[in-house]
Amino acid sequence: MNAPDLPLRPLDAFEFDDLFVRSLSADPDTRNISRPAPRAVYSRVEPTAASTPRLLAWSDVLARSLGVARPAETGLVADVLAGSRVLPGMKPYAARYGGHQFGNWAGQLGDGRAITLGEIIDRNGLRQELQLKGAGKTPYSRHADGRAVLRSSIREFLCSEAMFHLGVPTTRALSLVTTGDGVVRDMFYDGRPATEPGAVVCRVAPSFVRFGNFEIFAAEDEADNMRALADWVIRHHYPTLGEPGPETYPAWFAEVCRRTAVMVAHWMRVGFVHGVMNTDNMSILGLTIDYGPYGWLEGFDPGWTPNTTDAQGRRYAYGQQPQIAYWNLTRLAGALTMLIENEADLHAGLELYRETFEQTWSAMLADKLGLHADTVMDGSLVSDLFSILQAEETDMTIFFRRLADIDCSEKADKDARILVLREAFYDSSALDGAHLLRLAGWLDQYAAWVRAQAEEPAARVTRMHAANPKYVLRNWMAQQAIDAATAGDASQIERLLTVLQRAYDEQPDNEDLFARRPEWARNRPGCSALSCSS
Repeated sequence: MNAPDLPLRPLDAFEFDDLFVRSLSADPDTRNISRPAPRAVYSRVEPTAASTPRLLAWSDVLARSLGVARPAETGLVADVLAGSRVLPGMKPYAARYGGHQFGNWAGQLGDGRAITLGEIIDRNGLRQELQLKGAGKTPYSRHADGRAVLRSSIREFLCSEAMFHLGVPTTRALSLVTTGDGVVRDMFYDGRPATEPGAVVCRVAPSFVRFGNFEIFAAEDEADNMRALADWVIRHHYPTLGEPGPETYPAWFAEVCRRTAVMVAHWMRVGFVHGVMNTDNMSILGLTIDYGPYGWLEGFDPGWTPNTTDAQGRRYAYGQQPQIAYWNLTRLAGALTMLIENEADLHAGLELYRETFEQTWSAMLADKLGLHADTVMDGSLVSDLFSILQAEETDMTIFFRRLADIDCSEKADKDARILVLREAFYDSSALDGAHLLRLAGWLDQYAAWVRAQAEEPAARVTRMHAANPKYVLRNWMAQQAIDAATAGDASQIERLLTVLQRAYDEQPDNEDLFARRPEWARNRPGCSALSCSS
């Protein structure tokens, strides 16, 4: 019997492993208070019980790949997923790490509101960590309570799964459980705290190790922990590189650089903005991790960031993401000098990042435009397009999706081409005068490139539809689901989850979700701007 055909089992029927705990250095101090944890890789900690856990949302797709049966809304498994109970074999812990936040070293950070329950083997024989976000204090919570609110938990749950179905390397989300407890948050740090409903997301990934896990060891001169964690990561997550050692470490760093480049290229392809690309939010496996103040481009603007904390500097804006990822890798490289003595090896990894990003992003742009990857494109074709999209507020997702529908034949009606794209523009009057002439001229140039490929139009459309999603998790959609769930209606979460699982498909019953940002959402908190508040 193939593993995927095995029957689903309740979570409490699984055997939980603790490979991370068994392999690396534990914090000898068991006090669950905010404190430094020198020389520790992790600290053992029990989740904080919730008053009335209730399952609000569940990813059937992820559950099937894990082999986990959907639990009842209340009961043992819902309690476990809220942090109220710990199953036999689970050895919960919070990881210690540091990080550069907004370009500055922040010292020890760690899992302040994330607690890993343990590891299971999925239906494909792969090891997966189950981690609760929002299940209470850890030694790394600093002055916080370790809890998460419903609004941010809904956003993380939906976005984790949406990104997976978009084909973006990502951590996943299995469940969303409400706690029945209130959580006090000052959403925009403006002195107006309010009590919000609490929730817990169960996140799933092969590992949640970050760049910052290595940075803290370098900062504190903990060579033994540095080597032990690097060896553990290589053995269990990069086994094809061979046994860890001086000759393997450079190849490992290079592969981390390569994976990071591919991940960021995917972000750019779908118009995703992470919002808080601190080094402690960068996965050592090249996965998108920590969905906080993220967003998708509504109007195409390389300078846009959804993070209110970043509103002035715009360090983590859409167009900055490739360079920031490189900068973060240089910080990781600096930490890894404890293992890799030859600086040339580190520079080679960083150069591989640059090359991989440029090649991957160029190939993805070719697919988005319906051009062959080996086509020698006019260098101005893409730059002119991005300039046009910026000149007037233009929805990135709609524009690229509709671009597949234009007639590129020599006898095509040029006015009809414009009409196909009109819904991508927020102000229809923008398609008058000089801007109209500029767009029409670009479309003529683009159509000529398409014709030069001598390809059947249907083949071009198929390739473009595979590169350009029709549905993305726009912030205003997530906010509508949050508003409904806060009022007791979880149906919009379920609807979005279902639609986003087929992000590239035509879905006639869901055309209302293929739409520009409504005017009411332009300046509404949660739609136009978000904070790091959870």
